[in-house]
Amino acid sequence: MKIDINNLNKSYGNENIFRNFNLEFNDEKVNCIVGQSGCGKSTLLNIIAGLEEIDAGDISGYLKRDISYIFQEDRLIEWLTVKENLELTLKKYFDKNLLEKEIEKILSLVGINNIKNKYPNALSGGMRQRVNIARAFGKPSKIILMDEPFKSLDYKLKYTIIDEFKTILERKKRMVILVTHDVDEAIYFQGNVIIFGSKPVEIRGVFNKELYKHKDEILKLI
Repeated sequence: MKIDINNLNKSYGNENIFRNFNLEFNDEKVNCIVGQSGCGKSTLLNIIAGLEEIDAGDISGYLKRDISYIFQEDRLIEWLTVKENLELTLKKYFDKNLLEKEIEKILSLVGINNIKNKYPNALSGGMRQRVNIARAFGKPSKIILMDEPFKSLDYKLKYTIIDEFKTILERKKRMVILVTHDVDEAIYFQGNVIIFGSKPVEIRGVFNKELYKHKDEILKLI
């Protein structure tokens, strides 16, 4: 699985976000896009997901159905239980006879099978995010897009859930593209770190080895 972005152009009015922009993702690992707020990180995710139209260029190597998207907010439906929220998303991908087994399997994988009959408003922020992650992994996708999904969590809980996410990723391989402004978070995933510069977006650096040793260099490039 790979994503090829070739000569991408995207503007909002007179503001040029991407101009002849090129980037390739081709690893079954976490690709972290880091940059200042408003530099185009989330716009790129939305373009890949098909939520934003491009002005020119080409994006190839995958199909829209290959994608799961984990947003900053969990977007759970409050009047449906955890199980019903997952059913709503996953029923289009699984036969009715298999759907319940698949939901049980993914809830067990994330460690939240005991809350399947609870409503979202009865859950903590961390539990809601675990449901969000379960929903993304439950879909038979090949790519997971993540737009700062850990932003609202406190430090300890954030890294607990990241560890759980990494463990699941070892068992259910996916290409992950994660947008974050938190350098420590990006480094912790031990994947690829891609630094975005100001608009029109430029790639200021790509790091994929000995990330902790490169932290100061990464910070200078943001």
